[in-house]
Amino acid sequence: MLATASSLASAQGSEVTHDTTDAVPAASAQREGRNWFVSLMRRIGRRSGDSLVTTSLGSPPSGDISSTAGGDSSGAVPESAVPARTVERNFKSRKDSLEWRSARAVAMKSSGYRIIVDLFARELYVLDRDDTLRVAPAATAMNATLSYGGRTWRFETPRGVRTVRGKDKDPVWTPPEWHFAEVALEHGLKLRSMQAGQRIKLKDGTILTSKGDEVGIIRAGEKEFVPLVLDEHVVFDNTLFIPPQGTKHRSIQGELGHYRLDLGDGYLLHGTPYARSIGAAVTHGCVRLADDDIEWLYENVPVGTKVYIY
Repeated sequence: MLATASSLASAQGSEVTHDTTDAVPAASAQREGRNWFVSLMRRIGRRSGDSLVTTSLGSPPSGDISSTAGGDSSGAVPESAVPARTVERNFKSRKDSLEWRSARAVAMKSSGYRIIVDLFARELYVLDRDDTLRVAPAATAMNATLSYGGRTWRFETPRGVRTVRGKDKDPVWTPPEWHFAEVALEHGLKLRSMQAGQRIKLKDGTILTSKGDEVGIIRAGEKEFVPLVLDEHVVFDNTLFIPPQGTKHRSIQGELGHYRLDLGDGYLLHGTPYARSIGAAVTHGCVRLADDDIEWLYENVPVGTKVYIY
């Protein structure tokens, strides 16, 4: 899922190795009005599909580069279905390169009905034994780091084997704290978390609080609770307030597209309203797919399916 930005900070090594290796099977398959206080439209924090990551995102130091030439054609995927291709891969260290080779080897030796995600190629494959059922371009992790307020978040997709734990239609996204940190950082705002029922007195005497599943205000000298507009960030006194968990203001409809497959630990295969982001490294760790591809996965991939990521 992603952030607004003015520049991309690559978190992989600055050196590049050009690799011609066997790829996973390619196939011809389918391809009120406004709040009376200062507020920011919620879309400010959701333009990540059209841009990359904030100016504060930093890159870790580059490491050694290991050669990754050669393939693992001895795996279960038929060699005849694995065309040679050139993919540019950046590694931050030799360890990183070896971890990639190990994860790829496991994927190539997998069998049965499964999903394979090639993070460098930004492609997802659905295979059933030796048959390729679906090939889909994907948006993958930006591999960058966000630091704000003494906290640091790393945006990458871990390699390895996961399992489809569940599937949802029309999912609602609950933004993690990094989402608010990105918005605050980009717009020069302070950041403060709200607790359920907490009463925060603003500079003009207005009380900012929550009631039930809504965030709202009580104007100075009044007693009436007025809910805030749902489609806006909560911004007062040059501070972006993080709404309490469980409130309507802490959820965003449509951000994950029409379908999602849960891989556990916050990682998802999901759709997106930002079609132009497909094929780019822009997510915070999830794998985004085009509408027709994620719908196909939702309808054809059962819970319990293994997902191999490298």
